[in-house]
Amino acid sequence: MSDTLAPDQTPADIDSILAALQSGERPKRPSLISASITQGWRALLKIKHVPEQLFDVTIFPIMMTLMFTYLFGGALAGSTKEYLQFFLPGILVQSIVFITMYTGVGLNVDHEKGVFDRFRSLPIWHPSAIVGPLLGDAVRYSIASTVIVVLGLILGFRPDGGVVGVVGGVVLLLVFAFSLSWIWTLFGLILRTEKSVMGVSMMLLFPLTFASNIFVSPTTMPGWLEAFVKVNPISWLVTSVRGLMHGNADGADIVKTLVASAVLVAIFAPLTMRAYRRK
Repeated sequence: MSDTLAPDQTPADIDSILAALQSGERPKRPSLISASITQGWRALLKIKHVPEQLFDVTIFPIMMTLMFTYLFGGALAGSTKEYLQFFLPGILVQSIVFITMYTGVGLNVDHEKGVFDRFRSLPIWHPSAIVGPLLGDAVRYSIASTVIVVLGLILGFRPDGGVVGVVGGVVLLLVFAFSLSWIWTLFGLILRTEKSVMGVSMMLLFPLTFASNIFVSPTTMPGWLEAFVKVNPISWLVTSVRGLMHGNADGADIVKTLVASAVLVAIFAPLTMRAYRRK
């Protein structure tokens, strides 16, 4: 410290400042769990200041459910109520999978604003800046799932699996959504603009969701497309959620969905963290 004092400072002032800085114990470094939860809470607080962020987990799922049910229900199943029994688990999956891309969009905005630079200067577990928002988004996915299930019940959806089956299907969906979000976090770090993140994400999500068993049975499709649908992880997820909700789940599909989720995390989590350290 320089021996030169400011015009309005005295040696006593300097001594009191040093005493204040040296008194007490240094706060403990936050654990990785508390740091991640804090970052997740930060992501949720954005909704308080920008309530429009809830539109994608409320208005969007309602629009998708109503539009596809009443546009295709009568033509594909003879009645909207019968089609809803088949369709609602699928549109639940599609709605949640689509909104996972906003994780990458939000991280891209934070990165461009220099928020990550501030986080790096703090004595915290640095991956919490990535893991935390993913945990926060899990809350948003839960809200969207609740909205769709409640709307489905109002429209006439009757899950034979009961409450346990519905909750099991939603939990499995949340696990897959968390795993899928790692792809978009990587895009959020390596792509230059939020529009680029959204564009690339939509380019991948559209064929994965529409070329699946969300809307119709694969047996009605051409052979080459049916073959793709059967190996599409989204189809495994839809079949699992549909089976859990209706009480006839196939354990093999659930295992394949969980394996696909684990593979996504194993591949894209390290790539994301490497990109974060390099950025």
